[in-house]
Amino acid sequence: MTHGTMRLGAFFYATGHHVAGWRHPSSEADGGINLDRYVGWAKAAEAAKFDLIFLEDGTGIRDADLRSSERTARSTHFEPVTLLSALAAVTHRIGLVATTSTSFNEPYNVARRFASLDHLSGGRAGWNLVTSATDLEAANFGNDKIARHADRYERAEEFVDVVLGLWNTWDDDAVVIDKASGQFSKPDGFRPLDHKGKHFEVRGPLNLSRTPQGQPVLVQAGSSGPGKDLAARTAEIVFTANQTLEEAVEFSRDLKGRMARFGRAPDDLKVMPGLFPVVGRTESEARDKFEELQALIDPVVGLALLSRMVGHDLSEHDPDGAVPELPATEGLKSRQQLMFDLARREGLTLRRLYLRIAGARGHSQIVGTPAQIVDEMEARFRAGGADGFNIMPPTLPGGLDDFIELVLPELRRRGLFRTEYEGTTLRSHLGSRPPGGHGPAR
Repeated sequence: MTHGTMRLGAFFYATGHHVAGWRHPSSEADGGINLDRYVGWAKAAEAAKFDLIFLEDGTGIRDADLRSSERTARSTHFEPVTLLSALAAVTHRIGLVATTSTSFNEPYNVARRFASLDHLSGGRAGWNLVTSATDLEAANFGNDKIARHADRYERAEEFVDVVLGLWNTWDDDAVVIDKASGQFSKPDGFRPLDHKGKHFEVRGPLNLSRTPQGQPVLVQAGSSGPGKDLAARTAEIVFTANQTLEEAVEFSRDLKGRMARFGRAPDDLKVMPGLFPVVGRTESEARDKFEELQALIDPVVGLALLSRMVGHDLSEHDPDGAVPELPATEGLKSRQQLMFDLARREGLTLRRLYLRIAGARGHSQIVGTPAQIVDEMEARFRAGGADGFNIMPPTLPGGLDDFIELVLPELRRRGLFRTEYEGTTLRSHLGSRPPGGHGPAR
């Protein structure tokens, strides 16, 4: 049984999470390439006391047929660490979490980038560690195919160890800045890493001192067996997708049950599944809002979204036919299985399946009143299926404004969410300790 208050992330997906959200009047359609839009959304989320802003990312456009990308606002958006560095200057307390892949980056660059963001923001940075998943991304880096799932996670395991090691090449008190003696840092206050592994050789040390919260917060999104093991060892937040209460409870129990092997306590990891809320003052108003969005879905875009989610081109299949039997896709095992399970559980055709996932992409979707939305959030929270939620507004800023205006007061009325920040760093909001004793708890 979970007690206390839940954590909330504001998941900013350019113009909103609904695939047709950019076309809706409540969306700022140029949001993906307009800093002023992001500044407004970030300030609204911070005023509402969200724990963090969460940004996803991919290493390229993910649709093989660019005709579908031409009909969505998601083909152009900022690199997330660059964007969060700008938002760090106009916010003060809210956490700043960016996605960066271990597949097509180097550990030294990632360690330096997120340590810089942690310094720039006064201790609010978080790294969402992912492994890239598609051949289209691999093709931007001289590869025809994405690496096998097991190989990607083997690289990720070593990658995160190198990043953690680099963050810890500096002692907490290494910087002394003694002008009189000429000593900027204490003797032996920082040291080489001298990592030599299968995938990386990194001398170190990092050319940036210990960060304000000891080290940036680690976030992980994998739901496969290797992904859960990596999260149990390293993550402080896990972003996941669960369709039912039972699935959520089982996922959380399984994940946190793995942590003792790595000397960690369950409270040091917060499970924050995605939640796509469409809220109205009445249930009929909420349904009308949702149907307005659904009516804007271009069939080409809807089918391309589903093709991307299952890792197979579905354009030649009958959209009004059953979801075909398809082989497992190497890069997308967890999400692909979620799609197939959903289609079979609800008897969905391809068209009905892409309509079903057009907003939440397999995450929980709730269309209803504030009380109905909070009922479901509270049930999952109390049962131990979630420590909080990553809120996925259908449109931006409209969907975010609706959640802040209508849902947050109900959460607070039930004592489920804070009214003020108590700390200044992302880790202090979470109440977690860094994994493996890497740096101080702050």
